[in-house]
Order: sequence, then C-alpha cells, then structure tokens
Amino acid sequence: MPSPAVALATRLGLAFRDTALLEQALVHSSFLNENPGSALPSNERLEFLGDAVVSLVFSEALWIGHPDEPEGSLTTRRAAIVSTRGLARIAARLELGSALQMGQGAERSGERRRASVLAASLEALVAALYLDQGLAVTRERLYQWAAPELDAPRGSSAPKPPKSRLQEHSFATTNRAPVYTQVSAAGPDHSKHYVVDVSIAGQHLGRGAGRSRREAETEAARAALKLLPPADGP
Repeated sequence: MPSPAVALATRLGLAFRDTALLEQALVHSSFLNENPGSALPSNERLEFLGDAVVSLVFSEALWIGHPDEPEGSLTTRRAAIVSTRGLARIAARLELGSALQMGQGAERSGERRRASVLAASLEALVAALYLDQGLAVTRERLYQWAAPELDAPRGSSAPKPPKSRLQEHSFATTNRAPVYTQVSAAGPDHSKHYVVDVSIAGQHLGRGAGRSRREAETEAARAALKLLPPADGP
C-alpha cells in the first residue's frame, strides 16, 4: 500500500522524481517529537522556501491576469491568497491534511485541521515540487490549485485581511499606523505560542494569540476591529 504522501501525489497527478522530498513535505514536527529515529526531517525548512515560491508565483499571476488593476488592489488580492486562511483554504481543497504524518498528541488536539498547519503543508509541498521539477511545473500547478482565487472578479475576492482593514482605519482616523507589541512568546521552538497587543494612537484595542507572531497580530487586529464602528461606504 502506498504511503499517504504518495497516494496524495497520485491523486493530484504529481510525479516526483525524488519521493523523499514529497514525504518530507508532509512530516509535521510533532511526528519527529514522538518518533526521534525517523529518517525524514520535518517540513519546516521546505515551508520556509515554499513561502517565497508561493509569493512569487501568485504575484506574477495577479500582475499578468489583472493588467488594469493598480498596485494597491493587487497587493490586497495577494495578501488574501497568501494569508494563513487563504493558503489553508487551498490546502483543504487538495485534502493535504489527510496525508500529514503527525504525532498522536497533535492529532488529538486537532492540529490536522488547524489553518496554520494546512497552510504550512501547502507551502512545503510547493517547495518540494519546485526543487524536484522546477518553477514552470510549480507555477502551472499553483495556477490550477488557486484558480478560484486568481480568477475572482475585482471586488469579489476574499475580504481584506484584518491587519489591512485596521491599518486603513488607523490612517483614516489618526494618520498613524497601528502598533503591534509582542506580549509573550512561550513554549519550545517547534511549537511557540505568541501573544500580541495592538494599539492606535496609544489606545489599546485588542489582543491576539497564535502559533506565529504574524498569526497573533492578525488575531489582535481582528479583535480590535470588533470594537470599531463600521466604516462608511457605498
């Protein structure tokens, strides 16, 4: 019986030359904590590379696909796609979570369905595909997987991320950017828990927590937006 990673690749029509890269892309760090003798490292290094590849490919796709849109609109579109929630949405469509090798403790706590884990697995898979088959194949696959997001008409794409909305409000009302302050970063390196506060013009508005500082800042912005009046608009 093929491994979950190989079964996933077969279902997605991916023909890896180096299957070790494919397998590594789907190894969650919790698996190694419980299986220290594993021959494969976790997918964290691949996630690092995949983050850059994803950003490049989607930036290029949006630039080509929406020639009449200004830079600000393209930036908003890209931010929505490459956010944790955006990438997790794509990963969920591909059912990447089912192919992850994960420790039992993480499994019981629901990590397989966590947005940050799904987003990271997609970035790692993209990096593995890039290293194995190059940019052209990776670009083609990402275009296919993210077609709904890339092809969305202007104005109908995913809502602006919370940090973007909070920044727009902040500049409109105080002409200053929000200030994010890290309150704490607890836990081991592979599973840190960050807490971040956000304030505008010295006024504390929200606190957020997450598995990365970026995720905690997003949650802090989301909390702050709940305290603000809705923006005027058409």
